[in-house]
Amino acid sequence: MKRTVVKRHAWWPALSFVAMTLLPVAAHAQSDEPSGDGSSLQQVLESFRADAQAAEARDTQRLQALLDDRQALEQAVADAEQRLEAAQSRRDELESRQAEQQQQLAELEQQRSNDAGDIGQVSSIVKQQAGELRDALSDSWLTVGGNAQLPPRLDDRGLIDIQTLHQVRQELAALVAESGRGVRFQAPVAGPGGDVEPREVVRLGDTVAFSQGDLLQRVGEDGRLSVFPRTPRDASQALQAFQQGEGNQIVVDPTDGDVLQALSQQPSLWERFQQGGYVGYVIVALGVVGLLIALAQYLYLLRVSARMRRQMRAPESLSDDNPLGRVLARFAALGRDHAPEALEARLDEALLAEQPRLERGQPVVKLIAAVAPLLGLLGTVTGMIITFQSITVFGTGDPQLMAGGISQALVTTVLGLITAVPLLFVNTALNSRSRRLIGLLEGRASAVLAEHLEAETAAAQVSVQERRHGAHA
Repeated sequence: MKRTVVKRHAWWPALSFVAMTLLPVAAHAQSDEPSGDGSSLQQVLESFRADAQAAEARDTQRLQALLDDRQALEQAVADAEQRLEAAQSRRDELESRQAEQQQQLAELEQQRSNDAGDIGQVSSIVKQQAGELRDALSDSWLTVGGNAQLPPRLDDRGLIDIQTLHQVRQELAALVAESGRGVRFQAPVAGPGGDVEPREVVRLGDTVAFSQGDLLQRVGEDGRLSVFPRTPRDASQALQAFQQGEGNQIVVDPTDGDVLQALSQQPSLWERFQQGGYVGYVIVALGVVGLLIALAQYLYLLRVSARMRRQMRAPESLSDDNPLGRVLARFAALGRDHAPEALEARLDEALLAEQPRLERGQPVVKLIAAVAPLLGLLGTVTGMIITFQSITVFGTGDPQLMAGGISQALVTTVLGLITAVPLLFVNTALNSRSRRLIGLLEGRASAVLAEHLEAETAAAQVSVQERRHGAHA
C-alpha cells in the first residue's frame, strides 16, 4: 500500500503541472490575438483545451486503474526487475567474452612475434630506410624525364614481404641507373616572368638540368620546373652550346643550388644604382653635370692652347681669337707715351680680364666634388634610420634584413665617392692647364713690356747722345 501511494504522488503532480501550464498559455494567446480573428482563435483554443482535457482524463484513468489493480502493478514491477537481472547477466557474459578475446589476441601477438624472429627488425629497417631515401630524393632530378620512381612509403604496412622488398630493390636500381644518364625531354617550364611554355630540357643524372641556356630548379610540392632568376652569362653560353651540340662543357653547382641562389640575389649595376634612392639619383646627376662642365672647359682650353701657339709663331699678326692676341693688341693700342708703371698696370688689367675665361667651370666642378661625399653620407644616415625602424618592427631575428638594409644604405656613400674622385682629378687637370696658359700669358706679356721698356731706354740714350753732340758742335 505504501508503494501505491508513492506512485500516486509521482505521477499526479506532473499531470497537474502540464495542465496548469498549457491553460495560461492558451489564455495569454487569446488575450494577444486581434479582435478580427477572435472566432477562429476561440475555436483553436477550445479544441486545444478539449484535447488537453481528454489526454488528462486518459492519463488519470490509466493511473487510477494501476492504483486500483495492485496485483497488476506488482506484476509490472516484477517484470521490470526480471528484465534488469537479465540485462546484468548479459553484460557479465559479454565482459567475460571480451576478456577471453583479449587474452587470445595477446597470445596470437606473442606467437606472431616468436614466429617472425628477425623479420620484424628487418622490416622496420626497410621502412626507415625507404622513408629517409624518399625524403632525401624528394627534390632530386632522377625522377624528372625518366622512368625511375621513388620507393613507396612503407610506414603504414605491417611486415614487409618478399614481393615488396623486390619492388623496392628494383626502384632503387632504376634510380642508380638514372644517376648516370643524360636525357632530353619536353616539359613545361616557368620563365622569369611566370609565363609557362613547353621547352626542351636536358638533364644530366642528378647533377644539373637546363633549357636554352637557363639553369632550372624545382619549385612547389609538385616539383614544377622553373628557371633560376639569374644564370651567369658564361654559364648560359656554355649550357646553350652544349644543348645545341656545339660544346662539351657544362656548369655544375656543387653546393646544390646555394651558389646559384647567391648569384641570383646579387643585384646588377642598375639594381644597385636604384638602391641608392633619390639621394643616389641626385649624386649621379650632379656628377654628370660636373663631368660635362669639365669636359667642355677642357676642350675650350685645348682650343685656346692651339690658338696661342699659332699666335706665338706669328707675333706680328695679332688675332683676337686667343687671349695672347687680345692682350698684346690691347698693349699695342696704349701707345708709347705712357709711363712704365701705367703700362704695367694696363697689362695686368688685360691679363686679369682673360683669367676668368681660362678658369671658367672650375669652381663648380670643385664644389660638386666636395658636396658629393656629403650627399652620400646623408643617404647612408637616412638608410640606416630606415633600417633601424625595420629592426624595431621586425626585430633582429633575421640577419638578412639588417645586412640588406645596411648594404642599401652604403650605396649612396659609394656613389658619392665614385662621383667625387674623378671630379677631383678632372678639376686638378683643368687647374693645371689653365695655370699653364695663364703663366704663358704673363710671361709673354712681361717679355713684351720688357722689350718696350728697353726700346724706350735705348731711344732715350740715343737722344741724349745726339743732344750732347749738338752742344759740342
